[in-house]
Amino acid sequence: MDLATLIGVVLGLTLVILAIITSADLGLFFNLPGILLVLGGTFSAALIKYRVQSYLVGIKEGLITAFFERNDNPREIIALANRLSRIARRNGLLGLEDEPIENPFFQKGIQMCVDGSAPEFIQEVLHKEMSQTLERKSIGESVFRTFGDLAPAFGMIGTLVGLVAMLNNLDDPTALGPGMAIALLTTFYGSLFAQLVFIPIADKLGRKGDEMANNMELIIDSVMGIYNGMNPQVLDELLETYLPEYQRGTNVAEEAE
Repeated sequence: MDLATLIGVVLGLTLVILAIITSADLGLFFNLPGILLVLGGTFSAALIKYRVQSYLVGIKEGLITAFFERNDNPREIIALANRLSRIARRNGLLGLEDEPIENPFFQKGIQMCVDGSAPEFIQEVLHKEMSQTLERKSIGESVFRTFGDLAPAFGMIGTLVGLVAMLNNLDDPTALGPGMAIALLTTFYGSLFAQLVFIPIADKLGRKGDEMANNMELIIDSVMGIYNGMNPQVLDELLETYLPEYQRGTNVAEEAE
């Protein structure tokens, strides 16, 4: 599980609740019709924008990626590639058949090498799978970013609805204050859901998508380097270009042994 996402959401909501109860009654900030209007309007409007299948896939992929998926460490991928390249140079590609590889994308590439597939075919298959995987992940980011764009708008719509109801009771001055408070709550809900949940999740999905794309390109180069019998040290130098400057220079060959 990605604890950062869970901790961020829980901590954010906790701090908001603490800020409320230290200055006012928490019950004053709960308005079920307002919540239903904001969330219902947001989810309904987003459904108009997407096909049903894309909408459901986007929510599923978004939640799984944001809360449960963690990308592999690139240095661990490089160390694994180094170890596999040494085995392949010593025992041939068939020597990799029983090697444990947890990453399914890496495993698929190595298995195609073991099966004797042509290098052009291996690259084509891996690039197509990479493209499809990243497209599914991008749908999740798009859906949650749409939620973040729509929630404040429906918060404002709820405020306008509340103001109309309030202005309809101008003959009762005692109802103006409570009416205005209820009207403003929907703006509060829209901003809260957008800024604390939807937009941060969309940003995290985008960042994880970039990390995943980098890792998958790294794996493709690793597979092709192993297939071509590249020297492990030369392969390390090639693969380390995927790392930021401050992470380069460690002797991956020593890590793999």
